[in-house]
Amino acid sequence: MDQLTNSEQQILADRIQKRQMKQFMGIFGNLVDSCFTSCVDDFQSKALSGRETGCLSRCVSKWMATNERMGERFAELNAAEMERQQRGGR
Repeated sequence: MDQLTNSEQQILADRIQKRQMKQFMGIFGNLVDSCFTSCVDDFQSKALSGRETGCLSRCVSKWMATNERMGERFAELNAAEMERQQRGGR
């Protein structure tokens, strides 16, 4: 495989960074939408109620724990697949 020039490496790094930011913003937007829809239902005040604040905190915590576990599971499955491929199995 040919080596990339410095300018090509920079272009590639910029594209990767933009893609990662776009993915992050999409994930963050989904989190906000999901938790807001589930927890906020009283629009009589500018401030969140204690119930809404607690619900949002639990929602974000659960979301983060779920995504952390999914990442761990993905890594486990990926490692098992890599090991299987190294043994020459299909």
